[in-house]
Amino acid sequence: MIAELQCVVLDCPDPAALAGFYQGLLGGTVDRSDARWAVSDDWHTLHTPQGAVLAFQRVADHRPPRWPDPEHPQQFHLDLAVSDLDRADEEVRAAGARLLDDSAGGWRVYADPAGHPFCLVRH
Repeated sequence: MIAELQCVVLDCPDPAALAGFYQGLLGGTVDRSDARWAVSDDWHTLHTPQGAVLAFQRVADHRPPRWPDPEHPQQFHLDLAVSDLDRADEEVRAAGARLLDDSAGGWRVYADPAGHPFCLVRH
């Protein structure tokens, strides 16, 4: 092993808002004290109950990806397991997500408020 995953970093225009969005989806603690980094107006974190850490970094000229446009590629995405896809759909939309694709039977693709795609996958 060469490295260990420290966190997944998402570029966005409003790190505090995006951290709050993902906290609503995944639970956890926004900006928990952590010796690995300092939080600021430009950097917020989310420590999830399962141990994963997401970080949100302000990018002034952030250009969101467009699903599935290769001219504006997704750059990355998160797969999030859910037991009830329809209920989770309602909850993520109420939290500010936008449905991008529901053509597959076992998952749906959404954009978070900053435009990053993520999938809800039936558990």
